[in-house]
Amino acid sequence: MQYFVTGTDTEIGKTTVTVGLVSAVVGSGHTCLGLKPIAAGQDWVDGVWVNEDVLRLSRVCDPPISIDQVCTYQFRTPCAPEIAAGLEQQEINKNIVLKNIHTTISCAEYAFVEGVGGFNIPLNPNWTTADLAVDLNFPIILVVGMRLGCVNHAILTREAIDRRGLTFAGWVANFVDPTFSFQDENFKTLHQRLGGPCLGKIPFLSSSQQNIAPDAFQLDTLLVE
Repeated sequence: MQYFVTGTDTEIGKTTVTVGLVSAVVGSGHTCLGLKPIAAGQDWVDGVWVNEDVLRLSRVCDPPISIDQVCTYQFRTPCAPEIAAGLEQQEINKNIVLKNIHTTISCAEYAFVEGVGGFNIPLNPNWTTADLAVDLNFPIILVVGMRLGCVNHAILTREAIDRRGLTFAGWVANFVDPTFSFQDENFKTLHQRLGGPCLGKIPFLSSSQQNIAPDAFQLDTLLVE
């Protein structure tokens, strides 16, 4: 079983949640992979340029897979992927991305494929992350960055998912702003408006604390026997 992980915006913890989901599924006794097909922004790590999110995902996959299997396209500059590709005189090829995903996920029982940015971000002149989600047709997990404006962003994203006829697997509330007011009230509103199960309610994590406890997730609806 495979899932597509999207979010209400960029920098709202999609990778942290995806790493947590993969770790939780592996911890429950299943093989599971985490993929991020397109990533922008690299750091020099152990003698190679690599995206931090991609590196984190590669470390929790079981069975182990290569960096290139986790991510088809990595770009140096941290910006929108279509722009980042253009800076390197490249264009993201839809067919290559889809082939790599389908080939890679065949070696595990479960896989979580993470998008980039929000739900509908241009990848090339004719293809977006929303198109990628449609092409894959995996059930969607929506990570909601719990901060000011999240209710509007989450409801609009859910509507965009529904308009494309995609299955909504559920959502994760990720509390990214410790100063966010009326947290319980906003969570209740989202719980009422989004529909679908809340798969996890993640408290604020500091930059040095990136790992989510496995029991933070409700895996029952995701693990299909």
